[in-house]
Amino acid sequence: MTSAPCILGLDVSTTASKAVCIDAEGSVLGQIATDHTLSSPYPLWREQAPEDWWRAMCKSIQGVLALPSVDAKAVQAIGLTGQMHGLVILDSDGKVLRPAMLWNDGRAGAQCEAIRAQIGLERLVAITGNDAFTGFTAPKLLWVRDHEPENFDRIAQVLLPKDYIRWQLSGEYAADKAGAGGTLMLDLASRTWASDLLKELNIPEAWLPPTYEGTTTTGKVSHTCASETGLPEGVPIYAGGGDQAAQAVGVGAIHPSTWAVTLGTSGVVFAPCDHPRIDSLGRAHAFPHALPETWHMMGVMLSAAGSLQWYRDTFAGNTSYDKLLSEAADVEPGSEGLFFSPYLSGERTPHADPLVRGSFIGLTSRHGRGHLTRAVLEGVAYGLRDNLLLLRASGLPAPERIRISGGGAKSPLWRQILADIMGYPLNVVEVTEGAAMGAALLAGTGSGIWSSVQEACDATVCTRELSEPGKSESKYLELYEQFTGLYPRLKDFYYA
Repeated sequence: MTSAPCILGLDVSTTASKAVCIDAEGSVLGQIATDHTLSSPYPLWREQAPEDWWRAMCKSIQGVLALPSVDAKAVQAIGLTGQMHGLVILDSDGKVLRPAMLWNDGRAGAQCEAIRAQIGLERLVAITGNDAFTGFTAPKLLWVRDHEPENFDRIAQVLLPKDYIRWQLSGEYAADKAGAGGTLMLDLASRTWASDLLKELNIPEAWLPPTYEGTTTTGKVSHTCASETGLPEGVPIYAGGGDQAAQAVGVGAIHPSTWAVTLGTSGVVFAPCDHPRIDSLGRAHAFPHALPETWHMMGVMLSAAGSLQWYRDTFAGNTSYDKLLSEAADVEPGSEGLFFSPYLSGERTPHADPLVRGSFIGLTSRHGRGHLTRAVLEGVAYGLRDNLLLLRASGLPAPERIRISGGGAKSPLWRQILADIMGYPLNVVEVTEGAAMGAALLAGTGSGIWSSVQEACDATVCTRELSEPGKSESKYLELYEQFTGLYPRLKDFYYA
């Protein structure tokens, strides 16, 4: 057991509530994850019960504190991260009014159209940095107004998922600025709530919590929380960041020269900026970063490694990923003319389209399971190239390096396909839970363990294998041109 100061990073992700404990060198002393269930009662709906998050987080905190490598009394700071954009609404007694609507919930299409019509797309992007996407918080809130007025009339507080956990930990309402940027209710340049926009949408600003930079303390562990979790009462809780901003801190993507790719359930291309930047059409997302005076742009595809998981679970449930990837490695680049469009949950960027669907295109009797698997890997990589090129077209300079993390990054084959298709070398980051790690680094910086986020990253972030573009790069460039023609041809089919 260690008596040196340690830090907890807490992550309420889509799949689990996670607690990660690290020391001042960034070594992971322990980590525990407790799974969540996901509800989809109707097409396009994705919901979870916030109370389930808290029960799972209590179990994860208790589990990590019980590990022999962790001394609960040595916990010096707690940082928070979690899934972005979700809508949690509470009444005046702090009671949850309805299940949380998640980042991948697509029901609020009509409300997005209404926001664009009322505010104007150009002005909306100029204020918030973003177009209205169904995943964002504001359209969800207006959906509740239009479809559940009895709940809307009782709202006293609007929170993001991680900030519901914050409230349970401390009894304080607060949000980090990076996460708040994903609500479509924050002014990108000033990093404060967009008061005029809120008035026009008839959303009371009083419903929204105060916002803080990621390294700022937002409260302390309450007596009630201490009794439920085993945490020492009074441990300071820091703002942290939305999962993508925290993930970027966890892999050291905090300056414009270093971009990050996350190959998780969703796929993200993340580019830090030293001043606010936007795509004028709102096709890419623009948010504050989790550290002061820094912003970021990112492209997000909804089904990245999630596409491979769906494929395995649906067609090869008894087959290991290693076996499937080994079969795919025996297939030539291009999968003999087979393409996969990775739009299983609709798409965010570069196509703001909740109705488009995934598909295999070009199937013949020659294609076997290895071809199908490789087509999935390639389709996701094409989608990530879409997002990289979108960010470059928005005026961002080319990165000096790209760091890749997430479950899919463990596959050397997939990393090579990504390097070939994206056209950049990719450094794998040695991190198991990047978002939770980033949250812990932000908290450790705020508490004085490190003097800056840069120092925290320098002390803890390690990279290993480098995947460089190889001989298949030129072939994939040709195939990518074919891939880009698929969406324009397919989209009308889904609207028919």
